Amino acid sequence: MSAIDAARIAARLDRLPPSRTVWTIVVLISLGGLFEFYDLFFTGYVAPGMIRSGLFDAQSLGFFASLAGLQIAGFGTFVFSTFAGLWVGVVIFSQAADRFGRRPVFTGSLVWYVVCTAIMAFQTSGEWLNIWRFIAGVGFGVQLVTIDAYISELIPRAERGRAFSINQFVTFCVVPVVALLAWLLVPLSPLGLDGWRWVVLIGSVGALVVWVLIRHIPESPRWLALKGRSEQAEAVMAMLERKVAAETGRALPEPRPPVVEEGGEGRFAEIFSPRYRGRTLMLSVFNMAQVIGFYGFASWVPTLLIHRGITLTHSLEYSFIIAIANPVGPLLGTLFADRVERKLQIVLGLVVMGLAMLAFSQATAPAALIALGVLFTLAANVMSYSYHNYQAELYPTRIRARAVGFVYSWSRIAAAFAGLAIGYFLGAGGVAAVAAFIGIAMVVGIVTIGVFGPATRGAALEDISR
Repeated sequence: MSAIDAARIAARLDRLPPSRTVWTIVVLISLGGLFEFYDLFFTGYVAPGMIRSGLFDAQSLGFFASLAGLQIAGFGTFVFSTFAGLWVGVVIFSQAADRFGRRPVFTGSLVWYVVCTAIMAFQTSGEWLNIWRFIAGVGFGVQLVTIDAYISELIPRAERGRAFSINQFVTFCVVPVVALLAWLLVPLSPLGLDGWRWVVLIGSVGALVVWVLIRHIPESPRWLALKGRSEQAEAVMAMLERKVAAETGRALPEPRPPVVEEGGEGRFAEIFSPRYRGRTLMLSVFNMAQVIGFYGFASWVPTLLIHRGITLTHSLEYSFIIAIANPVGPLLGTLFADRVERKLQIVLGLVVMGLAMLAFSQATAPAALIALGVLFTLAANVMSYSYHNYQAELYPTRIRARAVGFVYSWSRIAAAFAGLAIGYFLGAGGVAAVAAFIGIAMVVGIVTIGVFGPATRGAALEDISR
């Protein structure tokens, strides 16, 4: 009966009209990811301060110093540790959200990475800085996957694209904040504490405040019903229907005939079954490609600007100006997220990213560098909200989190090694070599999604997964 109950719940969810009730849940879930993005993006902005503190000298790095043969590999070890932790989080712990529920994993992982990041802020050697960065990465790695599953299951099908664009608008709003804090604090040492440490600690304190706000968001009724917890699923669904009806002032439309999804305990091996292995392979290759561009630029933008002849202080200033564009991309996406096919949005985003990066590598004027950085950022963030939605749509509820975790894990491990590779290319061939590396990766992503990706716009999750 759990599969039938889940189908009925899904049909009732999909008929809900736009409402403040549903969008409030989207915003609250997004706030949970806000400081996750803070943690991810401070990587590039605090890099000059960490390097200046001597944390990446061979003696300070300990066993990480074995990578000293790669030019600029010192900071690359920090990028590597960040994404290696993310990889472990999504591979090993993403299945926890399928087993124990979206809500407990979502809130628990937030506390995990807040505590670990705060501890990291007080480390005095590059070795332990990297170790605690790895441990923190495990926490916010699993949360990113859980957020994707959570939103896709709670939002009516006609609004899924817009929901993900709003989600990323909220989370990317923090990027200009962290860039501004880095610009103001990294060159200084307030109260005798390195400025970069203040940037890290401010994020941890803010995340604790958010944790208080998100404790009362409901569990996914789709997941509850599929797990046989029908009474709880009904309670959540009835609450949503009651609030939406009261808000709109009219009776809710009748749900469409339910589409029954297979129930039972999902198995990891199912993502390689004939029904899903093509999608799994496609998304795995795509994730390895897209992240080279997305984080290859975001994690290195101050350093890339310095290599284009910009001073440290001005590189942080220009990085802040570029960072302002981060929430604008998803905000623009609210105008077309559910009108344009998801895969087309992804492909066009990758095209613009590749072309903008190639032009960035040749520019020298500050205005041109900033304009191209903004263009790259806008395109990257349209691509980002689109693919986060897309990959969550392609799998059924019973395996959604672990499937998304697996395909997403390839972006984490690729980003870990890409951080080292970009350090090498930057030292060996300058920004032009980095641009060529990113451009090739974008072509791989374009072909993968453009040729092999199925269409999903406007379809019910249960229809897409079949």
